[in-house]
This record gives sequence, C-alpha cells and structure tokens, in this order.
Amino acid sequence: MATVILLICSNTFMTIAWYGHLRFKSTQLLVVILASWLIALPEYALQVPANRIGHAQFSAPQLKIIQEVISICVFLVFSILYLHEAPRWTDWAAFGLIMVAVVVMLYPRLAAAAGH
Repeated sequence: MATVILLICSNTFMTIAWYGHLRFKSTQLLVVILASWLIALPEYALQVPANRIGHAQFSAPQLKIIQEVISICVFLVFSILYLHEAPRWTDWAAFGLIMVAVVVMLYPRLAAAAGH
C-alpha cells in the first residue's frame, strides 16, 4: 500500500510539472521549464522510495505497469478538474485496454490467490 500511495503522490507532482503550465501559455518558456523542474523534484523524492519498497513485492516490469496506470488515473483527474478537458470516448477505450494489461500482468497472482 505504501508503494501505491507514494506513486500517487509522485505522479501528482509530475502531472502538475508536465501539464500545469498549459493554463499559462503567455509565460516565457524558460520560466515554465524552471518552474516545472522545481515541481518535479519532489516527484523523484517520492518515486525512488516507491520503487524500492515496491520491488520487494513486485517485479520491475510490474512496478512500471502499476506506475503507468496510476499516472493515467492522476492525469484524468487533473485533466478534468484543472484543465477542464474531458476525455473522449476513444481516450476511455484506450484506458480500458491499459486496464486489461494490468489484469493480464496480475493474473498469475490472482490465480495463485484463488488456488488455481
């Protein structure tokens, strides 16, 4: 659970760093780059321990897949609430396919837990 919480926090910082400036298009690019870099710094401070802790339970590929799903979930919330851009049906379909990938990744664990 600590891994997931750290990844959510980490991805929140990274999403703000990467996309928050889109509402400030008149701000000079150098200022935006510097501000984004400063916002992204805490992302690394959260991401590294999340992966360290998580690697005791998950493989590196599994950690990456989990991180990507969290990243998309955080981005969807950010896009709707901050950018006021709702995803299209094709975006939701693509997200659904990624969720299918997560089920495929977790299938061995789920099957083992179910006694299969």
